[in-house]
Amino acid sequence: MGVDIEAWYARYSPMVHRRCRALLRDDEEAAEAMQDVFVEVVRRGDTLDVQAASSFLYRAATNVCLNRIRTRKRKPSEPALEIIERIAVAPDTEDRTLAAALLDRIFSREQPSTRVMATLHLIDGWTLEEVAEEFDLSVSGVRKRLRTLKAHVAELEAS
Repeated sequence: MGVDIEAWYARYSPMVHRRCRALLRDDEEAAEAMQDVFVEVVRRGDTLDVQAASSFLYRAATNVCLNRIRTRKRKPSEPALEIIERIAVAPDTEDRTLAAALLDRIFSREQPSTRVMATLHLIDGWTLEEVAEEFDLSVSGVRKRLRTLKAHVAELEAS
C-alpha cells in the first residue's frame, strides 16, 4: 500500500512540527526534524503499511527528535554555545545539571523504546492502551516496562 505523501504532508505536517518543536525547543531544528520525518516516509512509502497515519507520524517525530537530542549530546557542534544556552535557559543550573545526569543514568539501562513510551505516557498523557497500540505490545507489557523503569529510578534514589 503506497502512501499519498502530499496528502499526509498537508494534513499532518503542523502536528509533526508542533511535536518536534515541543521536544527540541528550537523552531529551526524542529522544521528540519519534521522534514526528516517526511523524507523517511517518502523513502519507505511503498513499503509502509500504516493503519493510523497520525499516530505513526507522531511516534516517528518523537523518535527523530530523540535521536537528534542524543546526537546533540554526543557531538555538540559548538560546545561552548551549547553550554551557554543550557545555562541561560536553566532556572537553577545545578538542579538542571543534576536532573540531566539522573535522566541519563536512568535511561542508560533501558531500551530506547522505553524512553519513548515513558515520554508518551508520562509527559504527553497518552493512555497505556494508546502506547501499547503504538508499540504493538499488550497493555501489561507497557505497564511492565514502566514499572521496571520506576524500579530503576527507586534504585538510583536509594544509592
